[in-house]
Amino acid sequence: MKNRIRELRAEKNITQLRLSLELEVSQETVSAYENGKHLPSLKSLIKMTDIFHVSTDYLIGRSDVRKPSATSPLPNEDIALLDCFHDLDTVDKARLVAYAQGLSDKSLKD
Repeated sequence: MKNRIRELRAEKNITQLRLSLELEVSQETVSAYENGKHLPSLKSLIKMTDIFHVSTDYLIGRSDVRKPSATSPLPNEDIALLDCFHDLDTVDKARLVAYAQGLSDKSLKD
């Protein structure tokens, strides 16, 4: 698991400090996760699956599949859009929703 956390953090270009803030733990705790000195709590584990958009099994090293095959009826482009949306901060999420509503309203008028 330690390598997965480090790899995922590097892929998202997230520092240990930023991840620690999102997990509400110290930077030293994140370092301990990555060095295999401590295991994350269930709360931190769940938060990391949300942050990195991976399954718990992938994060803990039980699977090499990042996300299980979708049982969701959502098309791939919808899932890709949701993944991008999750990476935005609160202000940008609100902007994107307003923009999408504007586009939707415009298409209704056309």
